Amino acid sequence: MNGEDLKDFALLAEFSGSDRDALIELLEERNLPDGKSAFREGTEGEGMILLSEGRLKLKSKRTGDIVGTLEAPAHLGAASLFAFGKRELSALADGPATVQILSRSGLTRLADDAPRAAFRLAEAVASELAGLLRTAIEPVTEHDLGQSR
Repeated sequence: MNGEDLKDFALLAEFSGSDRDALIELLEERNLPDGKSAFREGTEGEGMILLSEGRLKLKSKRTGDIVGTLEAPAHLGAASLFAFGKRELSALADGPATVQILSRSGLTRLADDAPRAAFRLAEAVASELAGLLRTAIEPVTEHDLGQSR
């Protein structure tokens, strides 16, 4: 994987070439055979996962069900770069998969070495979380507005 490959990830779309190059230096690549976990539910979230090849199944221990799938290119766990907490799901390779991991310590190094890239990443994660929050509260707001009429 190289810096140009990072253009495929929506979260990193606004990164410049130098921002992508700074980030790529800090990613740890892992090749996952079928069924191997990228992370397990209940473990501490330690960083962002970029799924660069293959597919991941997202499984809930609480329900025992597959709750979704992700196909490359996709990212997950970006909020864990900034907030401590346990993973809510397990992510398992569905066939061979390759992931790139940016750890919290990698983010700290990015902030030291390429502060603009670290800021852009923080801004992209904040924007993504705000969008998810808006999507989640929209039905509640519409419901409440509908009842007040």
